[in-house]
Amino acid sequence: MSATFLVVPQWQGSGSSRAMQLIDGADAIAGDLPPRVTNRLEIALGAGESLATGVARVSALRSIRDSVLRALASTPLAGSAPTDSTASGDGVGDDSGAPRADFVVTIGGDCGVELAPVSEAVRDHPELAVVWLDAHADLLQPEDSGDGAFSSMVLRTVLGDGTELLVPERALTPDRLVLAGVRSLDDVEQQFVEENGITELSVDALQQSEELERGDALVTAVSATGATKVYLHIDLDVLDPAEISGVSYPEPFGLSVAALVENIVAVRRRFTVVGAGITQFAPASPDAATDDLSAVLRVISALTRPL
Repeated sequence: MSATFLVVPQWQGSGSSRAMQLIDGADAIAGDLPPRVTNRLEIALGAGESLATGVARVSALRSIRDSVLRALASTPLAGSAPTDSTASGDGVGDDSGAPRADFVVTIGGDCGVELAPVSEAVRDHPELAVVWLDAHADLLQPEDSGDGAFSSMVLRTVLGDGTELLVPERALTPDRLVLAGVRSLDDVEQQFVEENGITELSVDALQQSEELERGDALVTAVSATGATKVYLHIDLDVLDPAEISGVSYPEPFGLSVAALVENIVAVRRRFTVVGAGITQFAPASPDAATDDLSAVLRVISALTRPL
């Protein structure tokens, strides 16, 4: 399978003091991607307004979401009919004569960048499951959030709960969601997970098993949803802090890079991946970015290399 890359250096969904470093992280990743299949959205630095929604900077987030949706709609993919923009040579990712990619990898930015690509995947693929590889569940609602940071609400919004300014027309259903590697949940998030029967896989289940090959537990969990296609969300804080330092909200006892790679490859071997996102790379300095990029690039390779 081949991929094209959409770089979205959004910081407005973050509540971290390192939020602006998300721009540097996105650009550092973009610098190592093939230019011919990489498109970077220009994101205004302005913060935006909350518009009495309880979501900080929601006006900016809505504008960025719409820009991402337009970029995705004009990205030529294998099996899709050309749009007016791609047919005229003006589309995002258009390169006359170039083979079409199978899916888009969205590079953040904070986790809020996933609102548009996940929602579009849910709309276009009824047989879809979403695998949320993340240290955090991102299942808060505005009234539960102390700082209004949308990155902590994005998955709940994709599930149809949240401000009407951002909730998608077609929501993901909880039975098509797999939380993987999550190890930091608020009480209200844990209650929501339990009440809705959302599948959870611990780091231990993903990392090792005496009875199963690494990756089998995740494949089994996705299979149980009945899905045949998958969207893979990868917040880099799913990794252990010993593996990568440049994340906004590090949590101990995470995955090794090797385990994450093997789980991604296992999913790709069993299901059709129709989209993916990599978020929350916030290096403290250019030197720190260089130190972490090898881990990030191994994840990208696991998503895109021929199997």
